[in-house]
This record gives sequence, structure tokens and C-alpha cells, in this order.
Amino acid sequence: MKCQVAIVGGGPAGLLLSQILNNAGVDTVVLERTSRQHVLSRIRAGIVEWGAVELLRAAGVGARMDAEGIPHDGCVLSDNDLQVRIDFEALTGRRVMVYGQTEITADLYAAQDRAGTPFFHGVEDVEIADLDQALSKVHFTHEGERRTITCQYVAGCDGFHGVSRRTIPDEKRRAFERVYPFGWLGLLSRTPPVHDELIYANSDRGFALASMRNAELSRYYIQVPLTDKVEDWSDDAFWAELKRRLPSDAADNLVTGASIEKSIAPLRSFVSEPLRWGNLFLAGDATHIVPPTGAKGLNLAASDVFYLSSALIEKLKSDSNAGIDAYSERALARIWKAMRFSWQMTTLLHRFDDEDSFAAAMRRASLAHLASSETARRDLAENYIGLPY
Repeated sequence: MKCQVAIVGGGPAGLLLSQILNNAGVDTVVLERTSRQHVLSRIRAGIVEWGAVELLRAAGVGARMDAEGIPHDGCVLSDNDLQVRIDFEALTGRRVMVYGQTEITADLYAAQDRAGTPFFHGVEDVEIADLDQALSKVHFTHEGERRTITCQYVAGCDGFHGVSRRTIPDEKRRAFERVYPFGWLGLLSRTPPVHDELIYANSDRGFALASMRNAELSRYYIQVPLTDKVEDWSDDAFWAELKRRLPSDAADNLVTGASIEKSIAPLRSFVSEPLRWGNLFLAGDATHIVPPTGAKGLNLAASDVFYLSSALIEKLKSDSNAGIDAYSERALARIWKAMRFSWQMTTLLHRFDDEDSFAAAMRRASLAHLASSETARRDLAENYIGLPY
């Protein structure tokens, strides 16, 4: 099998890259380790930066998002009952969209099906070879048969545990990592959201987030130790703890119900450099992981795809190396800014093990500064709605 770009990883990053390349007349083949059903069952991010909204529209997959998504003009940060609203629209002239990653992935699958993109689910034993040659190869096993794709370029969109990043020699890779000493216990319920906008809540008991998927589907999180397990938390115990951490007016309005899904996500900041090795280009979770506090995971993948798709199209259509040669540096510049923001939000809103009273006082002082300074609120808003590509 031959194509111009082989894409390893069929999550939203790989699907969006394939969609944009196909629209430009670049042929792709997509490989995915798991089943389509598994990809679509993963509960992930729900906040889409405005730049990513515009990118999805330009890719031809924005219609359902525009019909069903919920534009948000701001969010609320709180420390016990001190609340500060960050007005994105007033401060930046832009907003974010509440639309689940699962829905974006479904829209991309539908578009790829219409385009007839070759897609292999359930692949195993992927090997990427000949990255220093004019044509590279991706070997894989599918339904018991060993197969090979010959291509000009390989896009590694296969996540943190995928093979693509590990294909770059150890001595050529540099990793930066911080593992946080807590996780987020998330609960999805078919209940109306407690507030029209997201509430990022800090309290003496730790962090909580009140989020949503739509007007009747809510997503809530609480900070928990890494030693906790999902089975340690009944629905009743979760709701009781969430109420203790939310501002009292929100807690009084909280509608509870049976969980549809519960899971615990550890928090990590991770970047691997470079994003290019010969004919291999990394994008999305294959090269970076951010804490969910700043809502940057899916959005960073979108910006990677923006830079990578334009670079590959420029090379394959105009034979210019400028874009592909600059891809790693351009993408990393934005990645590190998003890393800084996610780290800042995580530090601002979470209680850390063995911290002293000074740390809690600094969190309260930081929130008080946001309350009194329009400049500080604008800086947070600009980063939250997404820096320019």
C-alpha cells in the first residue's frame, strides 16, 4: 500500500490531520491500535478554544458543533466563597465552545468515511522504518496479516504510550516532565449543570470543577490522592464531597443523580523534543501531556495539526521545505506557553501534599489579585481562549 502521509493514531489529532490533508488533495492512510467503538467511548475534554473551533469549521467538520455546542463567554474561579468571573468576551472579544472531544471524533469519523480514507483499526506491532530515506515505511499487523505502507511522511499521533515517539533514538530525544501528587476523579451524570459557565473551585479540602457537556449532561471533578481508586467512591460520597468544595451558592443549586461514568485521571506535565525526526512528525499526546486544569490537551493537538498540515501541504504541493523544517520549533513555542498556563492554573487551584499555610495564603492572594486587576484577568482570558496559531 502506498500513500503520501501515513498517520499512526486514529484519535482526534490523527483524524483531523487526515481530514485537512485529504481536503487539500493529499492522500493518507490511518492506523489505530484500538477499535472505533473504543475510541468513541473515551470521555475526554469538552472545552474547545476559538482557534480550534475555526480550524474544525475550515476542515468541514463544524456543522454539528455549531448546532449543538454551547459558546461560553467566561468562567468562574473561586476560593471557598470568594468568586471571580473571567469574562472572555469582554476581555478578548472571543470565547470558547463547550463541545465534547467524543463528539468531535464522531464528526471526524463521519467525514473520513465520506471521503473514503483507508482506515485500519486493531493494528498491532507497528514499526516505522527508513525515516532517512526518500520513502519511508510503516509495517503493521492487521487481522493476522503483516502489511506495509510506503509513504513520503509519517505523522505520529498515537498518544503518550504509542510507538512513534519511541522511534526517535533515545539520545536524540529530550523529555521534560512533572508528575503531580494527585488526580482528578470525574463523574458524568445526566443532570442539569450547576452553573451556566464552568466553576474552577479551590477550597480547604482541595480542588473541584463543575463542567458540562450540554444542558442536560454534567461533568464534575474533585481532586483525590493518587492512591484512591474509583471503587472507593460511591456516587453519594462523590456528591457530598463536591458540595463541600463548591461555593455555597453553587452547592445549594447542585442537582445530583446516578453516575453514567466515573474515572480517575492522574495529572502530568510532559513535553518531548524534537517533534520531527527525518520523515517522522509527532503531534498531540505523542509529544506532550498537560494537566486538564487549563483545558489545553485537545486544543494543543489542534494547533499541532494546524502547523503540521500546512507544512506538509506546502511540501507536497509546492516542494518547499520551509514549513516542515520549522514545524518542531513553531509547534513547541506554542506548546511551552500552554504548558506554562496549565502549570499556573494547576498551582493556583490545587492543594498540595504537605504544603504550609503560606501556600494556601498565596492562592487566596492570587485570586484576590485577579478580582482587582483587569490586566490579570485579561492575561488569564487570553491564555484560556487560546493564543494565536
